[in-house]
Amino acid sequence: MQPRLGWGLVRVPGHHSAAVSWAVALTLLMPAFGAGQTVLGVEGTRFTINGEPTFLLGISYYGGAAAPAETVRRDLDDLAERGINWIRVWATWVSGDENTSAVTGSGEPRPPYFDQLVELVRLADERGIVVDVTLTRGPLGPRPTEEALTKVEDHCRAASVLAAALRGFRNVYIDMANERDVRDARFVPYEELARIRAAIRDVDPERLVTASGVDDGGAKHLKGHLEVAGEDFICPHLGRDPGSPGRTEKQTRQYLATMAEMGHLAPVHYQEPFRRAYGAWQPEAEDFLTDLAGAVRGGAAGWCLHNGSPRGGAAGPARSFDLRPGQPRLMEQLDEVELDVLRRMANTAAEARAGR
Repeated sequence: MQPRLGWGLVRVPGHHSAAVSWAVALTLLMPAFGAGQTVLGVEGTRFTINGEPTFLLGISYYGGAAAPAETVRRDLDDLAERGINWIRVWATWVSGDENTSAVTGSGEPRPPYFDQLVELVRLADERGIVVDVTLTRGPLGPRPTEEALTKVEDHCRAASVLAAALRGFRNVYIDMANERDVRDARFVPYEELARIRAAIRDVDPERLVTASGVDDGGAKHLKGHLEVAGEDFICPHLGRDPGSPGRTEKQTRQYLATMAEMGHLAPVHYQEPFRRAYGAWQPEAEDFLTDLAGAVRGGAAGWCLHNGSPRGGAAGPARSFDLRPGQPRLMEQLDEVELDVLRRMANTAAEARAGR
């Protein structure tokens, strides 16, 4: 078992820069704990777990850093039993009207959520589950902007302290910037992504990184992700309309064909497809499963059962968006359609893989 640390107690005498002190201190401490038991890798267009090619079959767990440890244990046990081997958790997040981010707006560890995020990763590692730790640029829901990452220097610091704290776990990748190409406060140029990637690799040279986006997947964007930013794989966010499930296989093949023409193959991971409670279209179980099967047949390396709060403040379960104490755990917030998909996901992926 990996020992837990109270990160807020770590200091490095003589260093005046928070970025240096946190990163150096955590880097010095983490190697002594040894590597985790679940090791994520990349091999061509596939992910591997402990050296074996593996499709990442996952679910959103966005507010997980705010969840009590017992909630996390129970959810992860239930998910692992259903063949789930990947979850997505955010290090910059608001649950309801409360800032539950694991890092501050200046990129420093933010207790208690920083500690809880590390513990969540440990619990996932024990169960063979990969964790996507996501950062975002810009305001956190209704919270003041100063509590969010707005400067590249702070963004680099946040990525660095996370990479250092998680260095002893190999079941993690970092999404450096969610939907980095949306032209609002979330926007992060490829050149800044390269700086964030360098900050991560300075403390953990082997850490896998990506940056999600909504771009069209053309050669210009793929070169930006893979060659300028130096990402290890791509995480495109596709459409959220009734035609989306029928387009996924073709779109996946196009990503891979364009990368082949570039001479730079990498996995395609669908970490945030459409979801229920997002808009007028309420996808049914067959929509999700069609999308998953299309992703597998097209050659994708991973897919997620995305879930979250009703958009626009409508009534309904918050799902992964709010897992604070007092809230039901994720498995108790999913609706019947989502639970049906969860029961059938592993078989659908296996059948699609067998039919390729």
